[in-house]
Amino acid sequence: MAPIKDYPQRYALTGELHARPFPSLKAPSSVVFLAIKQPEDAASRDKSEDMAHLMALLDHYGAPKPDPQATHYFCELGKFFLKWEQHTELVTYTVFRKDLGDRAFDPGEFEVFPDYWLSEAPGGRITSALVRLMPRPASDEEIKEKLAEWFVPESLAVANVLEEAAVVASDFRIDSAGHLRIAVFTDASTGDRRNGRIVQRLCEIETYKAASMLGFSMVRWMAPQLNALDAKLTDLMAQMRGPSAKAEDTLHALLDVSVELETLAAKTAFRFGATGAYKAIVDQRIEALRETRFMGRQGFAEFMMRRYEPAMRTVQSSENRLGTMSARAIRASELLRTRVDVERSAQNQEILASMDKRADLQLRLQRTVEGLSVVAISYYAVSLAGYLLYPASEWLGVSKGLLSALITLPVVGAVWLMVRRLRKHLG
Repeated sequence: MAPIKDYPQRYALTGELHARPFPSLKAPSSVVFLAIKQPEDAASRDKSEDMAHLMALLDHYGAPKPDPQATHYFCELGKFFLKWEQHTELVTYTVFRKDLGDRAFDPGEFEVFPDYWLSEAPGGRITSALVRLMPRPASDEEIKEKLAEWFVPESLAVANVLEEAAVVASDFRIDSAGHLRIAVFTDASTGDRRNGRIVQRLCEIETYKAASMLGFSMVRWMAPQLNALDAKLTDLMAQMRGPSAKAEDTLHALLDVSVELETLAAKTAFRFGATGAYKAIVDQRIEALRETRFMGRQGFAEFMMRRYEPAMRTVQSSENRLGTMSARAIRASELLRTRVDVERSAQNQEILASMDKRADLQLRLQRTVEGLSVVAISYYAVSLAGYLLYPASEWLGVSKGLLSALITLPVVGAVWLMVRRLRKHLG
């Protein structure tokens, strides 16, 4: 019996689930993270430029090249390890180093990316971060002292994660060198792969947080347009109640507003959808950390609830507002169109009534004309008959006047019957 054939993409699809394994990290280690995104239409960008930029970095270090169709790659860069991933809108570079510098969060660590290579990036930096993975000190007070030295206290988020496997901390601020700082104090019993999962999730939280904030930026840009369209729509709906406004002019104005709203919805649909997806990933990654409170400080979830969630709610509110305004404009247009149809129906009824009156007048006029026609034809017929019968007047012994009088009634009756019969035939 012949074996069953595999679906053509079976192995590719299964392999995709295992294509981005977590790194394996020992403490102490340092991580340099960079995310690059094109400013416009990043989802439909030419992704070959991403690959070309990666190739340039690999050439700089003399590292082996990936498959040109690859969307993720892991290799050694001298004493470093590079993880490259291509996403829908952005590209991420994560460089792992198996030691720590003497200076915490040293900007020099970012020099693993050459300046000329950074200047040729196909897009801009949406975020970058320096991650410091360290053994957890014996005393939490030591961690507290380091956090006070490295981070801004008012925005610091710190928590125990994964059943106290590590303590993670960040203030989500950009330092003077342009990078975010993330500290991880890992317990001695925590495995290397778990360390890698913690670091990757922290990088993903920062990446998708930054990407989702693009939606908030877009909402700020569109807010004046929405306010103007909302005011215009409200004025037009108020005009619909007034008897002086022309319904057709108001309808055209409403259709213009609807077109503007639909255009705005089309321009923002992708960003709204992406923002919702990115926010969901941020929430999932934070939930996966299973954080607990550390020394009474706010954790990542609490930080996001206070600083990040309001921005996301603003985005959601704007999306709902745009949809509501579009629906209002459509309903108003339908109501006004119904009003125009009713007015036109009334006008049509008036026209039909006027046509009925005209037809009645025409019928009356026709009957009048028919009567006059009978009289006129009868006159000429009597004259002709008189000329025809006058020679017999002497033989009959009657005068011409009496003879004309005798033939008038029969002639008129004959003419009337002839005209009536002709009208019936034409009808």
